[in-house]
Amino acid sequence: MGKEFTFIGNQYRLEYNQKEYFVEMLFFQRRLHCLVAIELKIGSFKAEYVDKMNLYLSLLDRLEKDENDNPSIEIILCADKDHLDVEIALQDVNKPIGVAEYQLLIPKEALQTLLWNEIAAMEKEHNISKDS
Repeated sequence: MGKEFTFIGNQYRLEYNQKEYFVEMLFFQRRLHCLVAIELKIGSFKAEYVDKMNLYLSLLDRLEKDENDNPSIEIILCADKDHLDVEIALQDVNKPIGVAEYQLLIPKEALQTLLWNEIAAMEKEHNISKDS
């Protein structure tokens, strides 16, 4: 992920209202000063992923985010995505969620570039400050 990402956990457990939720991978991005949750999906993007990720972001911000951190962001990596499906699924979502396709056997540098591009797009879309 690069030197500015700190790995926090795999299947990171969140407990709220006597229920457990598990974020697939959780990182802290030092430059953006925010939590970054990554969900890896084997198949194509499905609109219901957005609701689940919206819940995870709310829980992360409520339970894990420090008062000086920027809002948490979520990246859904899936094997395939239809841009129109993603657009309509994210249309009224106010949390920074990005959807990106992955390719099998992707080189490390390409994955880093893909993630940085998604973070930059979400940063621009949601006006997240790099210096906060």
